[in-house]
Amino acid sequence: MSANAADSEPTNGATEPQAEVRDDVDLKFYDAIQSNEEPEATDVDSKLDEPKDRSVADPDAEPEGPTYQPIQSNGAPVHDAESSQIDESENQQTLSNGSENKRPELKKDEGSRTFTMRELLNELKNGEANDDSEAEKQEASSPYGQESTMQQEQQHIDQNNAAMDLMNSVTGADEEGRSRQRILTFAARRYASVLERNPEDYDALYNWALVLQESADNVSPDSSSPSKDALLEEACKKYDEATHLCPTLHDAYYNWAIAISDRAKIRGRTKEAEELWEQATKNYEKAVQLNWNSPQALNNWGLALQELSAIVPAREKQTIVETAISKFRAAIRLQFDFHRAIYNLGTVLYGLAEDISRTGASAKTVSPTELYSQSAIYIAVAHALKPTYSVYTSALKLVRSMLPLPYLKVGYLTAPPAGAQVAPHSDWKRTQFVLNHEGLQQLHQFEETQISRNLSGRSGDTMNTNRRAIKVEIPDIVSVSACADLTLPPGAGLCVDTIHGPVFFIADSWESLDGWVDAIRLVYTIFARGKIDVLAGIITA
Repeated sequence: MSANAADSEPTNGATEPQAEVRDDVDLKFYDAIQSNEEPEATDVDSKLDEPKDRSVADPDAEPEGPTYQPIQSNGAPVHDAESSQIDESENQQTLSNGSENKRPELKKDEGSRTFTMRELLNELKNGEANDDSEAEKQEASSPYGQESTMQQEQQHIDQNNAAMDLMNSVTGADEEGRSRQRILTFAARRYASVLERNPEDYDALYNWALVLQESADNVSPDSSSPSKDALLEEACKKYDEATHLCPTLHDAYYNWAIAISDRAKIRGRTKEAEELWEQATKNYEKAVQLNWNSPQALNNWGLALQELSAIVPAREKQTIVETAISKFRAAIRLQFDFHRAIYNLGTVLYGLAEDISRTGASAKTVSPTELYSQSAIYIAVAHALKPTYSVYTSALKLVRSMLPLPYLKVGYLTAPPAGAQVAPHSDWKRTQFVLNHEGLQQLHQFEETQISRNLSGRSGDTMNTNRRAIKVEIPDIVSVSACADLTLPPGAGLCVDTIHGPVFFIADSWESLDGWVDAIRLVYTIFARGKIDVLAGIITA
């Protein structure tokens, strides 16, 4: 986002914040790890600026979520096991050497131990030899090895030679890049040797695909041969072979989707790019089916859908965008502090609001004004979680005025009388509630009038809070969830469980319920992460 766009007041049709935050793999981001620099934003053809989710360093890094561990090739792998500053296990790439730990998900003997890319590079740099005896055992045990014909073996050799030719022709942009490429080329030779003995070794195919994918990012910008696309295409072939041999290798589907996405970006907004984005979404879907507990895959799936929506005919766009929204929301609900998915959800909602305002189309029961407000909530939360990210700061300048200041969210919920959670349905009343950094507060008619005046720019008296009302303090929250219970009136039930007991509400619609669940959960997440003062500054400054 340009400085001018960031500083301007948001209007319908204004330049949006642009979205492309994804989990990815790239050796060049080792620099960011070592220097603790913030990753640069990547501009794409949609309209929100975003830091790439392949970045692996946070200026204000702190322990977040589960303790980081290297992940096996059948898990949710990451890029660098040595850095304690990796956010949300972002870079899903690992390599295996075919020995030790069991992987029950992979049906190949007893599985194999895996290495992160950094560990592999260090190992190769030290010149550690490959375990030939293990490869021979695998070959002997392979039901395919004995049946391979000379023609099939020659075909594999030709394919491997073509891949090696590509690897050998890559030169880095600088001495460090050339050094990395030498290590990657050595790794490629190692996997080629393994596959010559056993063409059915899917671990070797998968690892070689990763090496090819890394090499594609190592291609010098002024290089004419080989092209980045040729390396990515070869990586895709290896992923295809690996998943054919081991259909449960979900991280191969994930990284394959990343490689396809990179190929699609090279082609801009063309029919060929549309087909590639469709392939990428299918591979992300497969990765999620095999490993549902992957917010990174869900986030990238949403981004691929968002890219696809920019190419397809207008009549198909809204359906694809709404599917992307569901993927971002699913990622957040797996990991409440996944700020990149939170930000991406804000950007896609902003874009949808822009489209509806421009074309007059409908988005179920949600108005453009409500979509803008929802967008601002997610962007504000992303900024509160990572206030040092300049991209989030710039986007917040664009959308802050869309918040119902001095609150984060204002809306209607149907609630029982204060202090009577179990009451006749006729006693439940639809009243206005406000959510800020302190809690969720019910307003009475007098207070609603003051809120309306304040939001319209007219000054109002201090709100009368003497009357008894439902109030949920953020520190008291235990959980927030949708619920269904015979004691509740019909509709979209919401339960906020607190240390004092549950508090029940009915949202106006299921779409409205999603917004309330996310907003309350995210405010609590900000509180739990010790960033509540940042959120308070956003909505009260």
